Amino acid sequence: MDWNDVDAFCCVLEHGGFTAAAKALARPKSSISASVSRLEGELGARLLQRTTRRVRATEAGESLYQDAAPMFQRLREVRANAAARGNTVAGRLRIAAPYEFGAHHLGAVACEMLARYPDLRIDIDVEHGRIDPLDRSYDIVFSYFDGDLPDSGRIARNVFSLARGVFAAPALLEKYPKVKTPQDLAELPAIATPMDAEWSFTDAEGRVHSVPLRPRMRSPNADVRRRATLEGLGVSRIVLTFCEEHVRRKRLQPLLADYVCAPLRIHALLPGRRLVPAKVRIFLDLLSAGTPPENVVRP
Repeated sequence: MDWNDVDAFCCVLEHGGFTAAAKALARPKSSISASVSRLEGELGARLLQRTTRRVRATEAGESLYQDAAPMFQRLREVRANAAARGNTVAGRLRIAAPYEFGAHHLGAVACEMLARYPDLRIDIDVEHGRIDPLDRSYDIVFSYFDGDLPDSGRIARNVFSLARGVFAAPALLEKYPKVKTPQDLAELPAIATPMDAEWSFTDAEGRVHSVPLRPRMRSPNADVRRRATLEGLGVSRIVLTFCEEHVRRKRLQPLLADYVCAPLRIHALLPGRRLVPAKVRIFLDLLSAGTPPENVVRP
């Protein structure tokens, strides 16, 4: 049995498909497919169920994965720890981030890292919904949580919080009385995420006001929520950097200027290893040291 074939098989499951596994291992997709086929032939069992959308493990495949994956994960951890000790900045840095954060805050840091370290490669996957913190294919998972952090086996490091506001299209506001307090939002249709049960605001005296929601639309996709807001279908809580251009063009109007909206708290979730690789540590240090724009609030 070729252990590289077993590693390829485990990567297919961990990354959710042959293309992603090939990218993670820096091998051709055909090579990954050949490894899995060869392994299935040697074991005399089908290990994967392939569909047009995803790949799933068969019972035999799941059993093999449970036995083999921890060994390869431990080997990768040993390699990462060795690189961390030597301060080597090379190889591939894999990052996942929600769109509202990744699209506006990670690009400059990634470019600076690539300019400094010619042997480094960086993959940034920007998602419109919340990133799964259990995904083991990333070195850094940026995610946001309004409540407690999940027990994912990762180490959480707070980076900063993104200032948010509540916005509506002028056409919507023509249909409703002037919004003066958070409680007035209850009279307006809301565009929210699936996780939003209420929105919280702090007044000038430090008192917190929470408004329960009855959303007309829910979506984890920030673009969808912003589009619905621009169309005048409801009021949204939006990261300031994500809508500032539309505010300048007067397509969106900020509400509740006398109240502070609860920020979007961004955490960097790192694999639970003893030593943080140099490439991860330097990326986070550069991100934290960068001068934040006026609408980014330090924790």
